[in-house]
Amino acid sequence: MNILVCIKQVPGSSQVEVDPVTGVLKRDGVKSKMNPYDLYALELALALTERYGGTVETITMGPPQAAAVIEEAICMGASGGTVITDRKFAGADVLATAYTLSQGIKKAGNYDLILCGKQTTDGDTAQVGAEVAEFLGLPNAANVRAVNALEDGKLILTASLDDLVVDLAVKMPCLLSTDGDINSPRLPSYKVKRQIKSDMVRYITFADLDDQNADHYGLSGSATQVERIFPPEKNTEKRVLAGSAAEQTDGLFALIRDRKLI
Repeated sequence: MNILVCIKQVPGSSQVEVDPVTGVLKRDGVKSKMNPYDLYALELALALTERYGGTVETITMGPPQAAAVIEEAICMGASGGTVITDRKFAGADVLATAYTLSQGIKKAGNYDLILCGKQTTDGDTAQVGAEVAEFLGLPNAANVRAVNALEDGKLILTASLDDLVVDLAVKMPCLLSTDGDINSPRLPSYKVKRQIKSDMVRYITFADLDDQNADHYGLSGSATQVERIFPPEKNTEKRVLAGSAAEQTDGLFALIRDRKLI
């Protein structure tokens, strides 16, 4: 089973500035990490190849320094990965991001299974996985909680819907988006990190893609544009209730009543 895991480099802190003109995050100079949900997808991929055999590769879209998450994935057990990078891809919304990823995946190779984390911590849309599947013409399932078996070219899995848990059979090749409680990701190996070779990380640019219409990528290819992003206001106000237990109880009750919470 040849598996490709879509991963992303996200800001390692919530204290990130937003470009007031484009509405996108300013990532320069901000510490980054692998999107936490992608770690679950990567762990699932490694576990499946341990069970059924095969290979695990990764792919990411971002600036050249996004290669750091490819290297982290290699330290966890992936055999290599691809960085889709070009200034033409900057400012992409979920639609343009999914289209760019689908174009890059076609160039990266042929895979039996594509895995994604259910969402990213810098966007939280949970849309890219399903959109990539649509662009590639693949069946897909979201919120996957377990992959139970492989039978006759179909993955037997458990997934969560809004109000129930379902068992599904999905024919490969397919794309799955994993939920956060599916497993516990393993730690990267420092020994493997010292053995990473330059050819284990490959790069794809706009010039390598089949679709050479620049209007399909980045801001030009985005169907939506962020009007405004702002951090939530922090309320540091606090009030200490003193006195006996009965007096504190009465004071708390009066406070909740005055704020019309009851």
